[in-house]
Amino acid sequence: MNAIIIEDEYLAAAELERLLGEVAPEITILTKLDSVSESVKWLKKNKADVIFMDIHLGDGQSFDIFEQVEVTAPVIFITAYDEYALKAFKYQGIDYILKPFDKEELQQALNKLESLSPTNTPFPVASLTVYQERFLVTVGTKMKSVTVGDVAYFMADGKYLVLFTRDGQNYILDQTISGIETKLNPAQFFKINRKFIISYNSIKEMVKYSNSRIKIVLTPVPPAGIEAIVSSERIQEFKQWLNQ
Repeated sequence: MNAIIIEDEYLAAAELERLLGEVAPEITILTKLDSVSESVKWLKKNKADVIFMDIHLGDGQSFDIFEQVEVTAPVIFITAYDEYALKAFKYQGIDYILKPFDKEELQQALNKLESLSPTNTPFPVASLTVYQERFLVTVGTKMKSVTVGDVAYFMADGKYLVLFTRDGQNYILDQTISGIETKLNPAQFFKINRKFIISYNSIKEMVKYSNSRIKIVLTPVPPAGIEAIVSSERIQEFKQWLNQ
């Protein structure tokens, strides 16, 4: 299993690497990164099976990484601050260890990681999640449950995430686009860019766009002036998704 460490304190990163060598020698540390910018740059070109991540980095919080690049690997957060625990689990977090931690706590986190993989081998993030079947939404003073089969696509709109149904309705969800992605069946849904996660059934037409990108004509149509364009870095994966 390949891992990376995102930690801006050199001694803390070195100690974590040492402990991992003792409790999980099968884990290979690919690199140690100490900033948001370095992490984003690395993750845009590389992938790991698990990420060990501090929260406070030299140039911001590690949560900023998720807003700039797609992160699919499970994350074990290791930090001195306890107030971010709930937020961490919205960003691929599977465990949250407070510093100073010991070998036993690290082993427990790794046991959790192993238990999430049915084969105990490097795994895609899809194997971590029981796919969500319904989404609870609010309509005025009433509540409604929308089944996943009725979902056309999700669209990030500023600080909001909007669920669009196949019959043209839309509802605001109290989630992030990165957080919702891990709860969706990847055979049915695909994140084409930082703004859209689309259902296969919502694709009406696909048109060649500039710079070898693809424009998706969705049904129902998104709000005026908003286009669904597959980002250049997701083109190949998108074609593979369509061809599976």
